[in-house]
Amino acid sequence: MLKVGIFGVGHLGKFHLNNWKEIEGIKIVGFFDPSNDAAKEVTATYGIKRYMDEDKLMDACDIIDVVVPTDWHYEICMKAVRKGKHVFVEKPLCNNISEAKALVDMVREANVKMQVGHVERFNPAFLAIKDLKLNPMFIEVHRLAQFNPRGTEVSVILDLMIHDLDIILSLVKSGVKNINANGVAVMTDTPDIANVRIEFNNGCVANLTSSRISMKKMRKMRIFQKDSYIGIDFLNKKTEIIKQREPNDKNVFAFDVETPKGKKTIAVANPVIPEANAIKLELEAFVDSILNNKPTVVNEIDGYLAMEVAHQILNKINSTGVNT
Repeated sequence: MLKVGIFGVGHLGKFHLNNWKEIEGIKIVGFFDPSNDAAKEVTATYGIKRYMDEDKLMDACDIIDVVVPTDWHYEICMKAVRKGKHVFVEKPLCNNISEAKALVDMVREANVKMQVGHVERFNPAFLAIKDLKLNPMFIEVHRLAQFNPRGTEVSVILDLMIHDLDIILSLVKSGVKNINANGVAVMTDTPDIANVRIEFNNGCVANLTSSRISMKKMRKMRIFQKDSYIGIDFLNKKTEIIKQREPNDKNVFAFDVETPKGKKTIAVANPVIPEANAIKLELEAFVDSILNNKPTVVNEIDGYLAMEVAHQILNKINSTGVNT
């Protein structure tokens, strides 16, 4: 039985709490949250013990789940790691690069498991392409959200775009050659909308637009590579794959097209996307990595690399001046 302590029981923390309750082999020991209102609600609703001392909660647990504002990530994670606890921490990993690097080094020295909550890696629409051979050469992303004061302690780059940066880095597997970026601060003091172009050493190019002041929601990624196109709708859980038909292709719609190189058969596939709870999947994957001593799906280095590119983008925007 793995014992879990939750730090932060606000909006997202409650989602974590509900999902931990459904995972076999897990016991929620208690939670820590300085908000009396949030604490009273959780205690009354779930009957879970509130700890007033961070150290006592950590000492009673095997896993520390960090679902607090980004400014607090480093302090809580470092304390937990020093105590030899496994840590699940929401994205972004830390508030700045120096904190993130120190944390990566500490996790390696302590030989504990850490997973960063880049939940879109567990989105069923994304999982539908996990067995495809991918070599992206162009990626286009739109992640749009309506304004919500929650999470605005960081820029839209660290709030929303970092999800897509993490996925792109996991797919492209190449160093960043060049970044161009523009951002506008509309409702806050940091960019609320940004457009970014990333050029990778292997020739791949990624164009990303993220906004938290949109009238509509959108979370789409389009991946182009030789002989195929993959469209992923993270919001509506849909995936489309268009490619040249191969002899073993089944359950696809196919049609012929004339090209300068002759007739080709194009196959269109819409994989069946099962209903899935991405938060529960990521927590279950973390537990599995602990029990079976396996690498975590999104480890601290992945979290660091996504942060590194995010801060390169912010530096580009700041060097030209954020439009306000």
